[in-house]
Amino acid sequence: MKSLPETLPDETNVLHKMVLDYQSTVDQLQEKLTWYEEQFRLLQHKRFGTSSEKCTGQMELFNEAESILDSLKQDDSDPEETLSYQRKKPGRKPLSRDIPREVIRYELPEAERFCACGHALHEAGEDKSEQLEIIPAQIKVIEHIQIKYGCRTCENGIISAPKPAQPIPRSFASARLLAYIIVAKFMDSLPLYRQETIFKRLSVDLSRATLSNWVLKSAELLLPFYDRLHALLILQKILQADETTLNVIRDGRETKSYMWLYQSGGHESEHPIVLYDYQPTRAGAHAESFLRAFSGHLQVDGYAGYHALASDDCILVGCMAHARRKFDEALKALPKESRKNKMGLAQTALRKFARLYALEKQIKDLTIEQRYLQRQEKSKPLLEELKQWCDNNLTKTAKDSAIGKAIRYTINQWGSLIRYIDDGNIQIDNNAAERHIKPFLIGRKNWLFNQTPRGANASALLYSLVQTAVANAENQGNGA
Repeated sequence: MKSLPETLPDETNVLHKMVLDYQSTVDQLQEKLTWYEEQFRLLQHKRFGTSSEKCTGQMELFNEAESILDSLKQDDSDPEETLSYQRKKPGRKPLSRDIPREVIRYELPEAERFCACGHALHEAGEDKSEQLEIIPAQIKVIEHIQIKYGCRTCENGIISAPKPAQPIPRSFASARLLAYIIVAKFMDSLPLYRQETIFKRLSVDLSRATLSNWVLKSAELLLPFYDRLHALLILQKILQADETTLNVIRDGRETKSYMWLYQSGGHESEHPIVLYDYQPTRAGAHAESFLRAFSGHLQVDGYAGYHALASDDCILVGCMAHARRKFDEALKALPKESRKNKMGLAQTALRKFARLYALEKQIKDLTIEQRYLQRQEKSKPLLEELKQWCDNNLTKTAKDSAIGKAIRYTINQWGSLIRYIDDGNIQIDNNAAERHIKPFLIGRKNWLFNQTPRGANASALLYSLVQTAVANAENQGNGA
């Protein structure tokens, strides 16, 4: 800030100008101070708060969303358009009937099957209860013995009975063992050094180097499956994409690289595909190359790297969850007392998003056509109301404030954010892609970095096959 002069001028107009200059400086400093305070509160929340996006007053938002469900119900005279909502009843889920079962019957000895009156007892029913048992991991050695045959008459050499081809030649790893190691790392996020310890408890010495070599060779063996999934993914009409960082050792030093994710994005993907792609940078050219020949809707966040893909053939769809998250961060950036104000800008915006998501919850089990009609009739007015609210408050907020950034992000992304209502098969947000990138994030925390680009490529391939299998199991209602 400018320092005050020792003597002030006598001219009124000069004094007036000085006051305005100082007031402008004070306003700028106050705006900057507010920004720093918001950043401090956000950093505090990220470090010490919960990762959930639930916030103060979330119950009020939830109650409003629940009230929307009632208002969205249609007249019972049109059974195909009737919407229903049923709360889940609490209680323990029954154990799956697919789990092998051992039945143990408890019967009285023959000598005790008599009543006190002297007559024989008869079976009058039974009480049944279930108990879950587990058989600890077992390991065994399979000895392959190839019998040799020879002719005593002509002694024209020895022939052997053929042995089935093995996944890795001259290796003692069976296909099941390789699958176990891959699932443990790329589904259960169990690093190889921990698997090494587990195998030691089973009296098997398998070094990390051996396990790593098996993983790399397995990836090479499974590459045709990945390529086939890639070819099928490009044929789909709705995709989602996301990306995250990873550290890779290149040229002897640790560098920041990226793991990209592409997956089936429609509400009704019968056989979903989830593919990871390792790349050294976040340049949009990588997505453009991976999705070459794709034609349809691509749902992504607001990252500008995807803009190069936008064309008549590739239509970008925004993620409503990312827009909502900006307002959630704006709420968390407020002082604790201000968060309780139900009429605050961030709170008001979040209630508007809650109405949109309440409708999506209501119509998620409808057909594609029914979902489209409901969105046109009910989502469209809610979106127009949200847009009008953002426009009205644009000039009332500082550009660099958290709430200002949230409003400007929503306005700038508006064209792609509302595109989901034009197709009943497009989802409202990109959360499905974020859910499938989460297993990689958990694994990344455990092993921190990849030793080589080759290892990162192998990880991308194996994550793809494992998570595609998981997605298809979930799609069929069988769990992982």
